[in-house]
Amino acid sequence: MINTETDIQNSHSTLENNSKPAWYHYLKYLLVGILFGIVFVKAEIISWFRIQEMFRLQSFHMYGVIGSAVVTGIISVWLIKKFNIKTINGEPITISSKKFSKGQIYGGLIFGFGWALTGACPGPLFAQIGSGSLVVIFTLLSAVLGTWVYGYFREKLPH
Repeated sequence: MINTETDIQNSHSTLENNSKPAWYHYLKYLLVGILFGIVFVKAEIISWFRIQEMFRLQSFHMYGVIGSAVVTGIISVWLIKKFNIKTINGEPITISSKKFSKGQIYGGLIFGFGWALTGACPGPLFAQIGSGSLVVIFTLLSAVLGTWVYGYFREKLPH
């Protein structure tokens, strides 16, 4: 296939449009992450004691936080579907239906046991480390290792 001058110009403009943004464009994500971490710390969501209270059924605090997140998610998905909301780039948002499998029960149990034992959920791990709980680095490394092990054995596990 012979490239014409127009083909070459189109390929160059495509490369320019698909190039990675400069590093400072990612600062907004860092700032949102820091803000999210501060909210987690102030709301005591990263507190090992709060998480233990939840698993011992001694406090409503964490159930309230999780419940409000679920309600917010339900309302958000409903609004996205009802008003056909698009992404910031104008692309349609598609939410595909999920199929239930017994592997989700096993995975949920393993996740819950790990959460109860370590007092850490994957979301707040970085906030816990950032607030000075450096021992949580071992929990983070274990989560990464667990993800790798799952990926390695995925085809042999029940789905």
